[in-house]
Amino acid sequence: MNLIVALGNPGSQYNFTRHNFGFLALDFYFKVNHLEWEPHEKFNAIWKKTDNTIFIKPQTFYNDVGQAVKAFADFYKIPPENILVICDDFNLELGTIRERQKGSAGGNNGLKSIIASLKTENFPRLRLGTGNDELRKKIGDVDFVLSKFTDTEKAKLPEILKDISHRLNSYF
Repeated sequence: MNLIVALGNPGSQYNFTRHNFGFLALDFYFKVNHLEWEPHEKFNAIWKKTDNTIFIKPQTFYNDVGQAVKAFADFYKIPPENILVICDDFNLELGTIRERQKGSAGGNNGLKSIIASLKTENFPRLRLGTGNDELRKKIGDVDFVLSKFTDTEKAKLPEILKDISHRLNSYF
């Protein structure tokens, strides 16, 4: 069994924000593959189970996503190496997708939460670049991750999302 986890914040006010790039990527994947989310109140997430993969969008805030990840991993006995986390990374240029099989949180609070909950850094992740150094310097890191993509950036999203979706089709 595999677990694919998208990171983001619950609530429509966070749609199209940089911190919700993981949610956006998995929502696009679902649309292309004609899948629909279902509530999973027990584990505080929305989810979909297919043949051998569970997809989740934790419904806690970004800094607490580890709770839902651990609950699913424990209940379905999914080892960390079978858990793919999709998250934003403002240190990478928009459109850059960095795949890693393991590693540190690199300053990402969602990854920190998952590492603390699973007690390991040994799980794969797709880090999705949201970088815009000029805007980030103007408004600071916290406001930057919660800011919406600019119109110029939004125009690039369809191609980026297609690339992510293609990668997910062949991941596990």
